[in-house]
Amino acid sequence: MDFESNNWVWEGMYYYPRLFGGIMLTAALLGLSTSYFGGISVPTLLYPFPYLSIFYKKKHEKKRVRVYMDGCFDLMHYGHANALRQAKALGDELVVGVVSDEEIIATKGPPVLCMEERLALVSGLKWVDEVISSAPYAITEDFMNRLFNEYKIDYIIHGDDPCLLPDGTDAYALAKKAGRYKQIKRTEGVSSTDIGGFFLLLKVEILLKIAPIQLPLAKLMI
Repeated sequence: MDFESNNWVWEGMYYYPRLFGGIMLTAALLGLSTSYFGGISVPTLLYPFPYLSIFYKKKHEKKRVRVYMDGCFDLMHYGHANALRQAKALGDELVVGVVSDEEIIATKGPPVLCMEERLALVSGLKWVDEVISSAPYAITEDFMNRLFNEYKIDYIIHGDDPCLLPDGTDAYALAKKAGRYKQIKRTEGVSSTDIGGFFLLLKVEILLKIAPIQLPLAKLMI
Protein backbone atom coordinates (compact mmCIF):
# COMPACT_ATOMS: atom_id res chain seq x y z
CA MET A 1 0.00 0.00 0.00
CA ASP A 2 2.81 2.33 0.89
CA PHE A 3 4.53 1.51 -2.38
CA GLU A 4 1.42 2.40 -4.37
CA SER A 5 0.88 5.67 -2.48
CA ASN A 6 4.47 6.71 -3.10
CA ASN A 7 4.58 5.52 -6.69
CA TRP A 8 3.99 9.03 -8.02
CA VAL A 9 7.17 10.15 -6.29
CA TRP A 10 9.35 7.74 -8.19
CA GLU A 11 7.52 8.41 -11.46
CA GLY A 12 8.08 12.14 -10.95
CA MET A 13 11.77 11.61 -10.34
CA TYR A 14 11.98 9.41 -13.46
CA TYR A 15 10.13 11.70 -15.90
CA TYR A 16 11.02 15.08 -14.39
CA PRO A 17 14.30 14.54 -12.49
CA ARG A 18 15.45 18.16 -12.52
CA LEU A 19 12.14 19.69 -11.52
CA PHE A 20 11.38 17.10 -8.88
CA GLY A 21 14.95 17.11 -7.54
CA GLY A 22 14.85 20.89 -7.27
CA ILE A 23 11.61 20.79 -5.28
CA MET A 24 12.90 18.20 -2.85
CA LEU A 25 16.29 19.91 -2.50
CA THR A 26 14.57 23.20 -1.71
CA ALA A 27 12.41 21.46 0.88
CA ALA A 28 15.44 19.86 2.50
CA LEU A 29 17.40 23.13 2.58
CA LEU A 30 14.45 24.95 4.16
CA GLY A 31 14.21 22.27 6.83
CA LEU A 32 10.81 21.08 5.69
CA SER A 33 9.68 17.52 6.32
CA THR A 34 10.28 15.13 3.44
CA SER A 35 7.78 12.62 4.75
CA TYR A 36 5.25 13.96 2.28
CA PHE A 37 7.55 12.91 -0.53
CA GLY A 38 7.47 9.28 0.41
CA GLY A 39 9.74 9.34 3.47
CA ILE A 40 12.86 10.08 1.40
CA SER A 41 15.61 11.34 3.69
CA VAL A 42 18.18 14.00 2.82
CA PRO A 43 21.01 11.49 2.14
CA THR A 44 18.66 9.60 -0.21
CA LEU A 45 17.66 12.88 -1.79
CA LEU A 46 21.25 13.72 -2.64
CA TYR A 47 21.93 10.25 -4.02
CA PRO A 48 20.58 10.98 -7.53
CA PHE A 49 22.87 14.04 -7.58
CA PRO A 50 26.23 12.85 -6.18
CA TYR A 51 28.03 15.93 -7.44
CA LEU A 52 26.12 18.01 -4.88
CA SER A 53 28.07 16.35 -2.06
CA ILE A 54 31.28 17.87 -3.45
CA PHE A 55 29.92 21.39 -2.98
CA TYR A 56 28.62 20.47 0.46
CA LYS A 57 32.04 19.25 1.60
CA LYS A 58 33.87 22.25 0.16
CA LYS A 59 31.48 24.64 1.85
CA HIS A 60 31.84 23.03 5.26
CA GLU A 61 35.58 22.22 5.16
CA LYS A 62 37.54 24.70 7.28
CA LYS A 63 40.50 26.29 5.53
CA ARG A 64 43.76 25.39 7.24
CA VAL A 65 45.71 28.45 8.33
CA ARG A 66 49.39 28.38 7.32
CA VAL A 67 51.81 30.63 9.19
CA TYR A 68 55.45 31.43 8.49
CA MET A 69 58.27 32.24 10.87
CA ASP A 70 61.94 32.70 10.05
CA GLY A 71 65.14 32.92 12.03
CA CYS A 72 68.82 32.05 12.21
CA PHE A 73 68.26 29.35 14.85
CA ASP A 74 71.97 29.26 15.66
CA LEU A 75 72.83 27.34 18.85
CA MET A 76 69.22 26.20 19.21
CA HIS A 77 67.86 26.92 22.70
CA TYR A 78 64.54 26.91 24.56
CA GLY A 79 63.81 30.48 23.43
CA HIS A 80 63.71 29.24 19.83
CA ALA A 81 61.48 26.33 20.80
CA ASN A 82 59.09 28.61 22.69
CA ALA A 83 58.87 30.97 19.74
CA LEU A 84 58.02 28.14 17.34
CA ARG A 85 55.48 26.77 19.82
CA GLN A 86 53.73 30.15 19.98
CA ALA A 87 53.83 30.54 16.20
CA LYS A 88 52.22 27.12 15.66
CA ALA A 89 49.42 28.11 18.06
CA LEU A 90 48.47 30.95 15.67
CA GLY A 91 47.69 28.57 12.81
CA ASP A 92 47.26 24.97 11.74
CA GLU A 93 50.52 24.51 9.83
CA LEU A 94 53.86 26.14 10.60
CA VAL A 95 56.39 26.79 7.84
CA VAL A 96 59.83 27.85 9.09
CA GLY A 97 62.44 29.72 7.09
CA VAL A 98 66.08 29.15 8.09
CA VAL A 99 68.26 32.12 7.16
CA SER A 100 71.28 31.32 5.01
CA ASP A 101 74.87 31.48 6.27
CA GLU A 102 75.63 34.33 3.87
CA GLU A 103 72.73 36.46 5.13
CA ILE A 104 73.72 35.89 8.77
CA ILE A 105 77.34 36.87 8.07
CA ALA A 106 76.19 40.05 6.33
CA THR A 107 73.84 41.13 9.14
CA LYS A 108 75.07 39.61 12.41
CA GLY A 109 78.44 37.92 11.87
CA PRO A 110 79.36 34.27 11.22
CA PRO A 111 77.09 31.63 12.76
CA VAL A 112 78.43 28.87 14.98
CA LEU A 113 76.37 26.17 13.22
CA CYS A 114 76.20 25.84 9.44
CA MET A 115 72.99 25.78 7.41
CA GLU A 116 72.71 21.97 7.32
CA GLU A 117 73.06 21.71 11.10
CA ARG A 118 70.50 24.44 11.75
CA LEU A 119 68.06 22.87 9.29
CA ALA A 120 68.34 19.53 11.07
CA LEU A 121 67.63 21.12 14.45
CA VAL A 122 64.58 23.06 13.25
CA SER A 123 63.12 20.15 11.28
CA GLY A 124 63.25 17.92 14.34
CA LEU A 125 60.89 20.07 16.41
CA LYS A 126 57.32 18.79 16.74
CA TRP A 127 55.71 22.16 15.97
CA VAL A 128 57.38 22.49 12.56
CA ASP A 129 55.49 21.16 9.53
CA GLU A 130 57.71 22.45 6.73
CA VAL A 131 61.12 24.10 6.39
CA ILE A 132 62.43 26.57 3.79
CA SER A 133 66.21 26.65 3.50
CA SER A 134 68.26 29.76 2.69
CA ALA A 135 65.48 32.15 3.64
CA PRO A 136 66.32 35.88 3.44
CA TYR A 137 66.98 37.79 6.65
CA ALA A 138 64.50 40.51 5.61
CA ILE A 139 61.02 39.96 4.16
CA THR A 140 61.42 41.38 0.68
CA GLU A 141 58.47 41.98 -1.62
CA ASP A 142 59.48 39.16 -3.96
CA PHE A 143 59.91 36.68 -1.12
CA MET A 144 56.66 37.76 0.53
CA ASN A 145 54.75 37.18 -2.71
CA ARG A 146 56.42 33.79 -2.97
CA LEU A 147 55.25 32.95 0.55
CA PHE A 148 51.68 33.97 -0.21
CA ASN A 149 51.39 32.39 -3.65
CA GLU A 150 53.70 29.36 -3.63
CA TYR A 151 53.58 28.34 0.03
CA LYS A 152 50.01 29.59 0.65
CA ILE A 153 51.06 31.46 3.79
CA ASP A 154 48.32 33.39 5.59
CA TYR A 155 50.40 35.20 8.21
CA ILE A 156 54.05 36.02 8.88
CA ILE A 157 55.09 35.68 12.52
CA HIS A 158 57.85 37.30 14.57
CA GLY A 159 58.62 38.11 18.19
CA ASP A 160 57.87 41.44 19.85
CA ASP A 161 61.57 42.36 19.88
CA PRO A 162 62.60 44.80 17.11
CA CYS A 163 64.31 43.25 14.09
CA LEU A 164 66.24 45.99 12.31
CA LEU A 165 68.36 45.81 9.18
CA PRO A 166 71.81 47.44 8.97
CA ASP A 167 70.18 50.57 7.49
CA GLY A 168 67.81 50.81 10.48
CA THR A 169 64.62 49.74 8.69
CA ASP A 170 62.19 47.13 10.00
CA ALA A 171 62.80 43.69 8.46
CA TYR A 172 59.04 42.96 8.63
CA ALA A 173 57.74 46.32 7.42
CA LEU A 174 56.21 44.91 4.22
CA ALA A 175 54.38 42.12 6.04
CA LYS A 176 52.94 44.65 8.51
CA LYS A 177 51.89 46.94 5.68
CA ALA A 178 50.13 44.04 3.94
CA GLY A 179 48.16 43.26 7.11
CA ARG A 180 49.54 39.73 7.20
CA TYR A 181 51.76 40.07 10.27
CA LYS A 182 51.25 38.56 13.73
CA GLN A 183 53.41 38.95 16.79
CA ILE A 184 54.43 36.60 19.58
CA LYS A 185 56.11 37.15 22.94
CA ARG A 186 59.89 36.94 22.98
CA THR A 187 61.42 34.64 25.61
CA GLU A 188 63.48 36.86 27.86
CA GLY A 189 66.88 35.96 29.28
CA VAL A 190 68.23 33.76 26.50
CA SER A 191 69.69 34.36 23.04
CA SER A 192 72.24 32.80 20.73
CA THR A 193 74.33 35.97 21.04
CA ASP A 194 74.48 35.60 24.82
CA ILE A 195 75.36 31.91 24.59
CA GLY A 196 78.10 32.62 22.05
CA GLY A 197 79.44 35.43 24.21
CA PHE A 198 79.52 33.16 27.25
CA PHE A 199 81.64 30.55 25.47
CA LEU A 200 83.94 33.24 24.12
CA LEU A 201 84.54 34.63 27.61
CA LEU A 202 85.04 31.10 28.91
CA LYS A 203 87.71 30.52 26.29
CA VAL A 204 89.47 33.74 27.24
CA GLU A 205 89.35 32.83 30.93
CA ILE A 206 90.89 29.41 30.26
CA LEU A 207 93.64 30.87 28.08
CA LEU A 208 94.45 33.51 30.67
CA LYS A 209 94.96 30.80 33.26
CA ILE A 210 97.27 28.92 30.92
CA ALA A 211 99.30 31.90 29.74
CA PRO A 212 98.37 35.03 31.71
CA ILE A 213 101.28 37.17 30.52
CA GLN A 214 102.75 35.68 27.37
CA LEU A 215 99.73 36.10 25.05
CA PRO A 216 98.28 39.51 24.17
CA LEU A 217 94.51 39.92 24.59
CA ALA A 218 93.90 40.20 20.84
CA LYS A 219 95.26 36.71 20.26
CA LEU A 220 93.24 35.30 23.17
CA MET A 221 90.03 36.39 21.44
CA ILE A 222 90.79 34.30 18.36
